Formats: sequence, C-alpha cells, structure tokens
Amino acid sequence: MTIETSRRTDLEPSWLKPLAAEFDQPYMRRLGAFLSAESKSGKVIFPCVNEQFSAFHYAPLDKVKVVILGQDPYHGEGQAHGLCFSVKSGVAVPPSLKNIYKELYENLDLPIPVHGDLTAWAQQGVLLLNSVLTVQSGRAGSHRGRGWETFTDRVIEVISRDREGVVFLLWGGYAQRKSSLIDRARHCVLQASHPSPLSAYRGFFGCGHFSMANDYLQDRGIAPIDWRLPDDVCFRSKTKPIN
Repeated sequence: MTIETSRRTDLEPSWLKPLAAEFDQPYMRRLGAFLSAESKSGKVIFPCVNEQFSAFHYAPLDKVKVVILGQDPYHGEGQAHGLCFSVKSGVAVPPSLKNIYKELYENLDLPIPVHGDLTAWAQQGVLLLNSVLTVQSGRAGSHRGRGWETFTDRVIEVISRDREGVVFLLWGGYAQRKSSLIDRARHCVLQASHPSPLSAYRGFFGCGHFSMANDYLQDRGIAPIDWRLPDDVCFRSKTKPIN
C-alpha cells in the first residue's frame, strides 16, 4: 500500500482537509518511493501501514487538546503502533515511558500502569505525534531525513493556526526546536528535559506538566485530560515503581 492509499484510508477526515495537498508535494512522493523500495527489498518497517497515521485517527483536529511530540517510532518487534511513547498492551514498557509514569504518579498521585498502551490518552484528544512516522526494524532513526519531518512540521503549523488553547508538551531538545512553529499567544507550550533515563533527572522529574496542562485547559473551560490508564492491576505504592 502506498502513502497515497494510506492517506485516503487512514488519515481522519478533519486532518485530511488541511493536509491533503501535502501528499502531492515532491517531498512526499520521494518519501513514498523510498518506503516502497524499502518494502520491496524485504526490509521490515514499523509500524505497519495501517497504523502509521493512528495518532490522527484517535485525535481528530477539532478534538486535540494536548500534543506530546516524540522523535521516531520504536524499532523493536511489536512495539510501535503509531502513538509516540506508546506500546501495545503486553509489550514491555520502554524506559522513557516508565519515567513518564513515575512523573505522572508524583504529579497527580495516579496508579502506575503495568502496560504501555496510551490509546486512552489519544482518545481524549492527546495527539501522540512522532516527528518521523516510520522506522526500519532494528535500526533506530533509520527513516529520519526522508520527509516525514516536513509533514509533521506542517501538522504542528496546522494546529497552531487552526486551533486555540492547545497544550504542547515538548520534552527534550529535539521537541523543543519545534516551538518556533507554535503561536504562543494562542497556545500553551510546556518544556522539560526528555524522559529518557539519560536526561529525566535534569528537569523532567518534577516538571508537573500533567497537572499544569489540565489547569490550563480548565481555565479555558475545556474538560481536562484523565491521565489514568485503565488496567486491572496497577502499582499503587511508591515502594513498587516500575523497575
């Protein structure tokens, strides 16, 4: 399936209207040719084609309340499913997401889930957007510089222009460089270090972004995000964090 076909079948209608012209641009045609060639050569690409635009499916443009920006998808088998930082239930929780959960616990005293599926956030209007939407199996960052960044920059520009009162959570230097695309007079931009184990202690832990995002939304008369994630079993004690 080509990017063009995937656009028609998977890009949610509210996003398709402002983004349709992007699929006719030379950069997107080059990206499509690259992905097609990779697949034909036998290389495995994550996430699967029908999940590459999942973030847009779950969070229509007119419903977006919060944007969390990641870099590129997980490159391990069964991990990536189109939502940044998220993995499907049953897949081991990645280190950065473990730290997100720890901050969520400290900030809002919520149970730490035992799974890594953030779909419940996306369904409430949290756009979990990777800057790059595909990756080759086992090769982190392998699809950077192929055109996805241009497309997702356009996504951020569309939100900044067409919406008002959206909270952007920019964690780490890469995400923070996207702040120039956002109209701060119309939106809330919150910045902290990346939740990676290498940098979480340099400002991510203690940032309070989850409560700050909800305070901003409520001040504008917008329903806050319920940051809890449904699960039958959750760690509720601070003495039992995710390892």
